[in-house]
Amino acid sequence: MQEPQFQDRYEGGRVLADHLRRHAGQPGTLVLALPRGGVPVAAEVARKLGIPLDVFLVRKLGTPGHEELAMGAIASGGVRVLNRAVVDELNISREQLEATTRRESQELQRREQRYREGRPPPDVRGRTVILVDDGLATGTTMRAAVAALRIQGPAAIIVAVPVAPEETCESLGQVADEVVCVRTPEPFYSVGLWYRDFAQTEDDEVRALLAQAAREQQAPDATQPSA
Repeated sequence: MQEPQFQDRYEGGRVLADHLRRHAGQPGTLVLALPRGGVPVAAEVARKLGIPLDVFLVRKLGTPGHEELAMGAIASGGVRVLNRAVVDELNISREQLEATTRRESQELQRREQRYREGRPPPDVRGRTVILVDDGLATGTTMRAAVAALRIQGPAAIIVAVPVAPEETCESLGQVADEVVCVRTPEPFYSVGLWYRDFAQTEDDEVRALLAQAAREQQAPDATQPSA
């Protein structure tokens, strides 16, 4: 078994930023984090590159009775992406699917209100968007985010994560304009194995990181990349 690749999500973000250096200080570029675990990673990326940070809300649709197994995901903008193979194999009924979607939609809206604290969602039209999470397993949640963003008309979508299986990165390359996966260990097992500290990211931490980023973006030197 290989050793963890990163101490925590913040270190993962710093390493990821090194692989995205060409975007440092670029006007029209935006980092969007997938809460909650993606926010500490994305905060470091945005800080080191000197570009704005915001969140893009996505919720996994867990399979009834096996919540960790994703049968799909929903994202801001009302987009739903289904893992049809899981839905068909487990005979998920339309009623089960719709009930799970309603429940997760309510949670998505709650988080949107809580995290933004009155700040409007960013306008991504014509911008390069770097979508960041702490890692990928199946990639279903990230696929939902990419699909939802496409509708809003960005110039390009870059999926960027510290760690993921190679096949998932290749699969996402079919829907994103670029995919940056720093580490692709094999066998993969799960995202958490590759961090020494993978404690759950809490809402308060997310709010604090976003509020800090918003303040820094309003500062005169906010466009200068960090050393």
